[in-house]
Amino acid sequence: MRFASLLLCFSRRGCAARFPDTLTTMNTVDAKRVLETALICAQQALSLRDLRVLFDDAVGTDTIKQWLEELQSQWAQSGVELVQVASGWRFQSRPAMREFLDRLHPEKPPRYSRAVLETLAIIAYRQPVTRGDIEEVRGVAVSSLIVKQLEERGWIETIGHRETVGRPALFATTRQFLDDFGLRSLDQLPELDLPGVVAALDNPVHQEASTLGEQPELIGLQEIPHSVS
Repeated sequence: MRFASLLLCFSRRGCAARFPDTLTTMNTVDAKRVLETALICAQQALSLRDLRVLFDDAVGTDTIKQWLEELQSQWAQSGVELVQVASGWRFQSRPAMREFLDRLHPEKPPRYSRAVLETLAIIAYRQPVTRGDIEEVRGVAVSSLIVKQLEERGWIETIGHRETVGRPALFATTRQFLDDFGLRSLDQLPELDLPGVVAALDNPVHQEASTLGEQPELIGLQEIPHSVS
């Protein structure tokens, strides 16, 4: 069931016989069940703004956060966890479950070259940067195909132009980048020196198996989790 369908269900009188439809008749347990169901059924992370809509904005943000933290505790021993990412809150599989879940979809994830991962690492740690900045760190020219690949994946975007000769584009990572790597903000990026990151990328073992899901340590990030929905 999609999130919109879920909201429609709660708004229909036909659901009232099975579940409280107003805050005056809904206790905390019921309210957390609403949150839980919406998050499980959602196709993407839900923001606090989205979650407040479930209760017609009659519940404050602090209360929503408290309920979310309580739900996190309730799912603490499960193979699924409730996490907060840049776009909001979502349920996802724990990293330990990846080995088993991948058996359901044995196809390999997209392969990314060392050059692509280097470029992404430089943008992530030094943003905003121009193509010239990236080339200065890498020591080689940056192919337009690399930039296009990262843009199409939704991990980087142009956020402006540097006021210098030619007004080169400034690149930065996106909210999608944070979501895919399970981060709330850039502050959660590991404290790694960029030369060390690039040196790790030069490792031939990493180069041979440089699939994003298999080599998250190349830029110091966790594996991309499986979404529940």
